[in-house]
Amino acid sequence: MKTLAPGTIIFHRHRGYGVITHVNLLTGWISARFGSEMRTLDLSLSTDDVQFADGEPILFRRAPPDRMPHARLMAMVRALHQAGYEKLYLYSWPKPSGLHWRWHLFSGQRNWMQRPWREGWYGSGADYNVNPVMGWGDTPGATTEELVTALAKFDPQGLAQALGRDEDHTAWFEGVCQALLPGYMYSLDMERAAADGLRAMPPVPVIAVRASLPAYPGPALSWPPGWTGLWTRAHVMPAPPINLTGEPVR
Repeated sequence: MKTLAPGTIIFHRHRGYGVITHVNLLTGWISARFGSEMRTLDLSLSTDDVQFADGEPILFRRAPPDRMPHARLMAMVRALHQAGYEKLYLYSWPKPSGLHWRWHLFSGQRNWMQRPWREGWYGSGADYNVNPVMGWGDTPGATTEELVTALAKFDPQGLAQALGRDEDHTAWFEGVCQALLPGYMYSLDMERAAADGLRAMPPVPVIAVRASLPAYPGPALSWPPGWTGLWTRAHVMPAPPINLTGEPVR
């Protein structure tokens, strides 16, 4: 697709040729001038059949995008598990309101509390809502295969750490994907888990990725392997030794 920006010459079936003055690709609306330098017209790229000057249609996604990308991430992780990258984990923390959510991928050792952070392997609603990409050079609405390819090109070293077996987690994740995809996602809500501890662990919270979907109607989901007991033991980082000699520590 050609570049769409202010100054682009377009054609409209009723107005003829014009020039774009403003573009909002988040909403799919543009402003354009047709003959008059003093007046602009607002057009929807979804419904107004706007074309480039050479007649190529300017297509905009008609269906509303997912308000959260977690279901797409789940499908990507599932595909990588099937390819042998079973030490790849998705920690997600959406809120039911949809206003505050996070996602975090990590690989290697499965440790839900002390997860390694790699550049580009995590995101938030504040970023995604204004720029709906994961940050690996992917495009909005990329397919599962395209997301896998983009991540592999972006950070092959990080993805290589996910190569290996974790049968317990892979089986749990596959069951979750079968129950939730494509319209729902899980939320590893630490606050609820910490409040309940081991006395009465509630099911994993499930949230729809689109506002138009009903509440999740499926079976209750268990927590991932290694989650039980996280809130009953202390997690304290060891303090470094105090050097009172003035000599460099070796």
